[in-house]
Amino acid sequence: MVDYPRITILPGACREETYLIDINAVRRDTPGCEALVHFNNAGASLMPRPVAAAVTDHLALEERAGGYEALEQAQGKIDDCYAAIAELIGASPEEIAIVDSATRAWNLAFFSLRFRPGDRILTCEAEYASNYISYLQAAQRQGVEIVTIKSDEAGQLSIDDLRANIDDRVKLIAITHVPTNGGLVNPAREVGAVARAAGIPFLLDACQSAGQMPLDVGEIGCDMMSITGRKFLRGPRGTGFLYVRKDWIQRMDPPFIDLYGAQWSSMGAYVLRADAKRFENYEHNVGGKIGLGVAVRYALGLGLEEIEGRVTQLANSLRSQLAEIPGVELLDIGEHRCAIVTFRHPRIVPRQLMLGLRPKGINIWTSNRRSTRIDMEARNLEDIVRASVHYYNTEDEIARAVREIDAAIAAAA
Repeated sequence: MVDYPRITILPGACREETYLIDINAVRRDTPGCEALVHFNNAGASLMPRPVAAAVTDHLALEERAGGYEALEQAQGKIDDCYAAIAELIGASPEEIAIVDSATRAWNLAFFSLRFRPGDRILTCEAEYASNYISYLQAAQRQGVEIVTIKSDEAGQLSIDDLRANIDDRVKLIAITHVPTNGGLVNPAREVGAVARAAGIPFLLDACQSAGQMPLDVGEIGCDMMSITGRKFLRGPRGTGFLYVRKDWIQRMDPPFIDLYGAQWSSMGAYVLRADAKRFENYEHNVGGKIGLGVAVRYALGLGLEEIEGRVTQLANSLRSQLAEIPGVELLDIGEHRCAIVTFRHPRIVPRQLMLGLRPKGINIWTSNRRSTRIDMEARNLEDIVRASVHYYNTEDEIARAVREIDAAIAAAA
């Protein structure tokens, strides 16, 4: 093995590197690559064959053996899913709850906390809509104050403004690591250092960073983290997980529980589980959970540093080539940029471009103001194009997509 060259991509920069991923092998593992240029990985990546096979194999087992009996036979695979996730983020299996989405995971953490009137929640300008709506609900129900930390000149959360807003009223710091658009990677480690120094819990939405870059909860310093399976981890839809630090689990009361998360200990009492499984419920998608574990193992086998290097290189190449199309405005921000590339052109509606490329076998997506209202209103953005690459994409695919985008813009003139 050779040392991996860590990269921070600056605006306008582009450089070639060599990474340790066998691109031909991963493309053979990805049937979707045969017919598609898939640049919607921030929505849902193409699953590799082993992941899809893990799900369908378990469904076939349920068909033959029965659901409960199949679960008993698959217990080793279930246990490995927790172990794989723990390895992915530097946690222990007891700190992991597997649920049906990152949104469910995030809500389970947030609504397990207890707020009082006057408590403050600190968040970022690029916060995802679902999270911010929950802050608004807490403000209406419990009288909390939402404080949006300013962005710095690069567009990422300002650590100086975060420090300036720390006081005794702050009961939670909650930010999105990689927002749904803008290519931004917020400085999670620096936020974690501030949170730890102040003794404030830190909830990190990592649903779009997991699978495209290394994550270590110890290094980041977060107390809670929510992640989805379907995005850059390449897992099945309907899967996600929540991390809760051990010393926080006992302080959190889940908003809903059943006989799995708690034990009915006597006629008038119950006892919550001691581990993070207190956030789970009895009924779940067993095949999806197994597939999630296989997806995490697949990413670990390739190496998250290698993945980050590959996707950063591809995204920067895409930005550079899009910038050569007259009139294209690149919209990515932040000192550190990731696999998500956003842009617009005055002559074509983003959804029109998306639908026009689909028959040509090219998948992109769009993002609108409702998903990150504070950031997009501040930048006077409404609807924009989002193209998100992954390690199984190629330079040839980028060149093909850019040609088709250029042609579509010219046709719309």
